[in-house]
Amino acid sequence: MRNLLILILVVAGIWWVQRAIARAKERAAEAGRDGRKKGGRAVAAPERIRECAHCGLNVPESEGVRDGDCFYCSDAHRIAGPRAD
Repeated sequence: MRNLLILILVVAGIWWVQRAIARAKERAAEAGRDGRKKGGRAVAAPERIRECAHCGLNVPESEGVRDGDCFYCSDAHRIAGPRAD
C-alpha cells in the first residue's frame, strides 16, 4: 500500500512539472509573438497637450478645435476668438 501511494505521488509530481514547463513555454511564445504579455494592454503613443487661445485650458490635441494657427478647447471658444490680454 505504501509503495502504491509513493508511485501515485511520483506520477502526480511528474505531471505537475510537465504542465508548469508547458505553461512557461506558452507564455514565452505569446510574449515573443506580440511583444507583450497575454492580457496586457498596448501602450499608446503620448498625445500632445495644447493650450486654448481663449481660456488657457490645457486640452489634448484630439479633443480641441483648430482655427488656422490658433487652438481652442471648444467650438464656442473658436467662435469667440483669442482672449484679449
